[in-house]
Amino acid sequence: MLARIRQWARELGFSQIGVAGVDLSAAEPGLLAWLANGFHGEMAYMETHGVRRARPAELVPGTVSVITARMDYLAATPEGWQAIEFDRLQRSREGVVSLYARGRDYHKVLRSRLQKLSERIAAEIGPFGHRVFTDSAPVLEVELAARSGQGWRGRHTLVLNREGGSMFFLGEVYVDLALPATEAVADHCGTCSACMDVCPTGAIVGPYRLDARRCISYLTIEHAGAIPPELRPLIGNRIYGCDDCQLACPWNKFAQPAVLPDFAPRAGLVGQPLAALFAWTEEEFLRHTEGSPIRRIGHERWLRNIAVAMGNALRAADDPQIRAALQARAEHPSEVVREHVAWALAQGGD
Repeated sequence: MLARIRQWARELGFSQIGVAGVDLSAAEPGLLAWLANGFHGEMAYMETHGVRRARPAELVPGTVSVITARMDYLAATPEGWQAIEFDRLQRSREGVVSLYARGRDYHKVLRSRLQKLSERIAAEIGPFGHRVFTDSAPVLEVELAARSGQGWRGRHTLVLNREGGSMFFLGEVYVDLALPATEAVADHCGTCSACMDVCPTGAIVGPYRLDARRCISYLTIEHAGAIPPELRPLIGNRIYGCDDCQLACPWNKFAQPAVLPDFAPRAGLVGQPLAALFAWTEEEFLRHTEGSPIRRIGHERWLRNIAVAMGNALRAADDPQIRAALQARAEHPSEVVREHVAWALAQGGD
């Protein structure tokens, strides 16, 4: 049965399929310690669901197995692509969007295709209980992926695969079918600490321990209020997410290109001047980000993030165009935007 599921999954664009059991009790102490340390920041839903994340059968009664899936998302893998992406971070006047967010919203893509996979299984065996997830509910995605052999948990806390690096999305199907679990793989990080060393804000506070409150992905996406002033200079020109820990990882030289065209970069999101992106009206923001994961942060947070990047650009060198763009938003209705614009202008000594 699993061989057929894997074949159907490949036809739908998935890179790998695994199966995990539902006893995740061994992961509960680590989850509770992470929450107790406050490493989840303002992501209150993490604490609300607590250990329920480690109990699939409580989330979806009747679940006895979890089908795990991964899908590659790199639009292309030219020679030296990691160095190319690092180079973008040196162009202080351009905004950098995380690689995974340059195309279509992965939630939509994976959820749809996981549902199609479930329907294909049902056509073969008859109706069965199931529910699909992709970063959309209290699910321990990394734990399930690691247990089912998708890869191992890297020191940056992401899943690493020997043939695919970490540039892929994860998804799950909770099922009431008793499927044989697939074998986990060994940790191959060795003594490498590249991901920890490169993190701009020191968010990877120890091997396999991430303090989200310092993570640029958290600060630019999940965090709704003012970004702590002491962290703003460290954000550089990253305006949505951060890939540094993955760019530095040696295993990502094996990252594979996406099979689906959905993840191809959208025009207007790569190599764009900060001033141009900052000038988007809310209507333009919604139009440019339709079907994109970026839309979820809203126009206010988009402006906040870009204001920080523009301030960092002014720290490097004065730029009349950036300064004028900031001054045009100085009286923005949002207090958050106004505060970050004022901070940005002050970085240029104005």
